[in-house]
Amino acid sequence: MRLFLLPISTQRSLIYCQRLNTQISSKTTYIDKITIRASKTWLKWEKAEKGWRTGWQKKVTHYGNKLFERIPHEEWGLKSIPPLSKRRKDEELKGNEQVEVVYPGSVIGEDKVNQALHAFAGDQRQAIHTKWMWGSILAMPLTAPAVLIPIVPNIPFFYLVFRAWSHWRARSGSQHVNFLLENRLLKFTKSRPLQLAYGVAGLEVTTRELESAVEEVKEKKPQARAEPVGKADIEKMLLTQSDGKTISELVDVPELEEQIQRAVKQVEKALKAEKELQEEKQDLDNVNKEEGPKR
Repeated sequence: MRLFLLPISTQRSLIYCQRLNTQISSKTTYIDKITIRASKTWLKWEKAEKGWRTGWQKKVTHYGNKLFERIPHEEWGLKSIPPLSKRRKDEELKGNEQVEVVYPGSVIGEDKVNQALHAFAGDQRQAIHTKWMWGSILAMPLTAPAVLIPIVPNIPFFYLVFRAWSHWRARSGSQHVNFLLENRLLKFTKSRPLQLAYGVAGLEVTTRELESAVEEVKEKKPQARAEPVGKADIEKMLLTQSDGKTISELVDVPELEEQIQRAVKQVEKALKAEKELQEEKQDLDNVNKEEGPKR
């Protein structure tokens, strides 16, 4: 299998697994069968026509997809990594299945890649998924009254089942990465297509920043506050949502497009919230300084 480690910002990265050798997991497990069945049902509901009999199916998928967008991209990425079965473990230890870590070497060094992988495989990450997995399981009995609703299935119960399974898969993926790190079974590879993609993305970001600066000069908009000089740890975006398609096409992994778009959207939202919070604190400090001498 192949692991993609893609920096989304200067401090956050996306992980995604491309499964190359499917022979090891040729036997479909019971959980996989349920997952496939659920996916087909969800797609069927998404295509349902409006009406009193099937209209609720389309509404469920509409609001359900909005909930899925809120699931952290780290969880989606770790879910893509297959659980570490005994057979897979033996195959990887024997070297029959090579595990490659692909990353843009011009953007991130191997030491930083290794550091990011340890974060995905760490005890803290696994504890998060364990906590929410059991939380979802324990909350399932509370959805029992929804069974009394006619026609419509117990949506809250099935959502909790999905969340419990999702956290279990993410924890399993994290444990798999930890196993690979501990046994030094990873082969780190710099990807030229990825380096090219990030080069194009960086050029686009620079162009947008230049255009924004030109517009500010034309409109004579004063800047609220300048960035601190010499503060190298200021987090900045490296990709945009549109870069997802470019990268997925260059590496020939269509699934990456949605993963990158989701991750970029979430990181942009997080950075915006952090910036607004810092600005509020700065404004409050300025007000306190102005009121200080008057007292």
